Amino acid sequence: MGKFLNYINPYFYIIQARKFFYKKGIFKSFKIPIPVISIGNLSLGGSGKTSLVRFLCENLHLYFNITVLSRGYKRKSRGSVIVMERGKLKVNWEKAGDEPYFLGKIFEKRNVKINILVDENRKRGSEIALKDLETDLILLDDGFQHLKLKRDLDLVLLKKEDLKDRLFPFGRLREPLNSLKRADAIVLTYQEYKPFDFSYKDKPVFKLYRKNWKILDKNLNEVYNIKDKEFIAFCGLGDNRQFFGILEELGLRIRKKLSFPDHYHYKNFKLDAKENYITTLKDGIKFNFQDNLYFLDFDLEVKGLVEFILKFLKYDNVEKR
Repeated sequence: MGKFLNYINPYFYIIQARKFFYKKGIFKSFKIPIPVISIGNLSLGGSGKTSLVRFLCENLHLYFNITVLSRGYKRKSRGSVIVMERGKLKVNWEKAGDEPYFLGKIFEKRNVKINILVDENRKRGSEIALKDLETDLILLDDGFQHLKLKRDLDLVLLKKEDLKDRLFPFGRLREPLNSLKRADAIVLTYQEYKPFDFSYKDKPVFKLYRKNWKILDKNLNEVYNIKDKEFIAFCGLGDNRQFFGILEELGLRIRKKLSFPDHYHYKNFKLDAKENYITTLKDGIKFNFQDNLYFLDFDLEVKGLVEFILKFLKYDNVEKR
């Protein structure tokens, strides 16, 4: 049934033709003279790409001068914008986009001295990263479908639902599963939530776990002894159910749950000073950080991935800077 739907799906032929034109050189690809690692996925909506970018930055910034290159989805700016330079934020979330900006807030707090650049033209952005930011490693956020900028390593995140999903518009896949043949490694995501196993043509496979869930205050410090507080929980993610489910597992007292679309702007949403609120950092950066606003955060574990990357890039014997 899945193959039949592909045959009657115009979108299937569009993506196949696009890949063919790049393969034959009709559409030109561009190579930059430093390593490029793409972090991508197959599906629409959340797969943990931003979390994996954060994990890689936190674990590789002592080896490389990293620039995260992103489109800055739904930002209120155009062109090339330097969001963070050597660990210092330079613009607000509206110019950066919510995901690049919240990464910057975390990195600034934790002294992770990387660069973040947003540009809808990845070729131009990569050139600026190389020339103006003295970059020696680019992390290309959401790059699997972006074929114009060549990459040295393609990491593709896969969640359990992708295995039985269908190609858009009949489902939420941007590409069919056999597109994994272009991947250099596969990361099975949300393993603590929906564990699963999968392999494809002897590709290296890693498993991503979120762990050590914690609540942060307005200063992004971990807070304890909040079981006596009652919260209004809200978020706008690719999958809001996960957020609410985790809060319940943590035993927090949730008075009300408010669910919004992914990348919601919250223009008309005001925080009541008499209430306590809890959300994600991606959502929370759209508000003033105040005493009654808390954030859910976590650590990430992807065993073996950093070692794989360093070996792949021939940096496994290089000392940290």
